[in-house]
Amino acid sequence: MRYLFLLNPAAGKRDCTTGLTPAIHAAAGRAGIPPEKLQVVVTQYAGHARALAAEAARTAEAEGEPVRIWTAGGDGTFNEALTGANGCALAAVGCLPFGSGNDFLRTYGTREEFGDLDAQFAGGAVDIDLMETDLGLSATICAAGLDAQVAYGIPQFRRIPFCGGEMAYALSIVRQLCGHIGRKVAFTIDGEELTVDCLMCAVCNGRTYGGGFYAAPEARPDDGWLDVFIIRRVGRLTIARLLGMYKGGKHFRDGALTEQAKPYFLYRRAKCVSLRPADGRGPIVATADGECAPCEAITARLRPLAGHVLLPKPAYERFMAQRASV
Repeated sequence: MRYLFLLNPAAGKRDCTTGLTPAIHAAAGRAGIPPEKLQVVVTQYAGHARALAAEAARTAEAEGEPVRIWTAGGDGTFNEALTGANGCALAAVGCLPFGSGNDFLRTYGTREEFGDLDAQFAGGAVDIDLMETDLGLSATICAAGLDAQVAYGIPQFRRIPFCGGEMAYALSIVRQLCGHIGRKVAFTIDGEELTVDCLMCAVCNGRTYGGGFYAAPEARPDDGWLDVFIIRRVGRLTIARLLGMYKGGKHFRDGALTEQAKPYFLYRRAKCVSLRPADGRGPIVATADGECAPCEAITARLRPLAGHVLLPKPAYERFMAQRASV
């Protein structure tokens, strides 16, 4: 077994690399990992983690030796490595939470668990579903509409001192609410055709995005289904209440929309979701695991158990116990 850590110095509010490198070596020593099996690399540019993970996966296949890859950064860095290693059965990818959002891990555990290097080395690999989207591979959520527009505007607010993931998200929401709200969108959801005057929508494999908004509070990333939530367009006075409900995951309980959510939300389970703007106002902004861009149309298609991911020991044990109970 080989171990590779990819450290993104540009993720989050401060460079994680200086203190993290010796901590990784110390934890590896405690886990009994030979120094020659461990490599720590600082990424140099956007896309570097993808290239390094792909190279590690090719080496694993050529030599027949499994590799465990961790990223220290945010969801974008993790997604790069997951994409680079995808398709290699001998490679699994995990994350250390040093970004602003780190929504991937919220489906499985806490920042504290994922930040514990000893727990990471003692954990294990699991298979999860992925989504193939027009923005690339996604392990968590593909969204479009107001929420994606908010994500598109977040980077400018992260430059403000003490403005982390949730604060930057909140400020971007305020800015979007000052503009035109809502789009008419045509959906194809496993063959069902819908046209909805909607505020936003989310196709979910994981549970959260946007720095902790629980779009799909009961999503299971290994059940072979995508949870689809569409929020109808509402007035500005109602948006704050809906976003509060959405953030806390209070719109969905025991496999169904709550009574208070039913007037505003549509819910489906699906394996393939396509959408396109139907109002003649040009592209719709979409986002998926760190990638965000205006799109003429977007499709999210399920890839069952195509992702090999690493979970720290407490999260791994919970995941396996839940899988065994199904």
